[in-house]
Amino acid sequence: MEISEFLNRGRNAENQKSEPMNISEFLLRNDEELSEKESEEVPDPEELDVQKAVVESLAADKAEQDERISQLMKDNLNLKKELQIQREKIAEMSVALSKVGDLISKNSEGEMSNKISLLDRNAEIDDKFIGETRDHILEVLKAAFDVAEKEGRIRLAQILESVLAVNEPSGNLVKNRTEIEKLFADNGNILSGPVIEELERRGIPHKKENDYLLPSEIIKRTF
Repeated sequence: MEISEFLNRGRNAENQKSEPMNISEFLLRNDEELSEKESEEVPDPEELDVQKAVVESLAADKAEQDERISQLMKDNLNLKKELQIQREKIAEMSVALSKVGDLISKNSEGEMSNKISLLDRNAEIDDKFIGETRDHILEVLKAAFDVAEKEGRIRLAQILESVLAVNEPSGNLVKNRTEIEKLFADNGNILSGPVIEELERRGIPHKKENDYLLPSEIIKRTF
């Protein structure tokens, strides 16, 4: 290679190195690089739909769980209330049973006991509701006490009063009587189909042979 040619090549290389970069070319290169990055960062629409569906499903599950938890809390509260009611009833029954136990103990252990708590009845006559026989007898004793007190039969009144003082009625006789009276009143004291159906359900007769009884007669005969 000749010395002049070598020197010319060196000059050309130095000229290329010192030549400034074109601004537009620089900006164009940056735009292309940014476009490539943006195209890489933009998620796939199908992937977005999948993510959205997952989020919506999780939200629905959470709402369902929240509703279940709320319902369980309500049920738990209702159970606590019912449990408290049952506890109160048991406490009342315990007190009543203790009174009955004391009375039976006095009547069975006392030398002069009259055993008033050991009244029997014909087994063929069943109670139509709990406490029917007991409540009827106590009502009769109360009526007899009122008559004895009015007529000045002091000793009889004292005995009846002592029995009534320790034997409280169940209240079912009064309750059933009041319900039947209301049934008649609500239906204009007419033995309509629904009234007869309710009487039969309770085992209350509404006829004497082939004749229908009046509401007042039914109450008198039954209660």
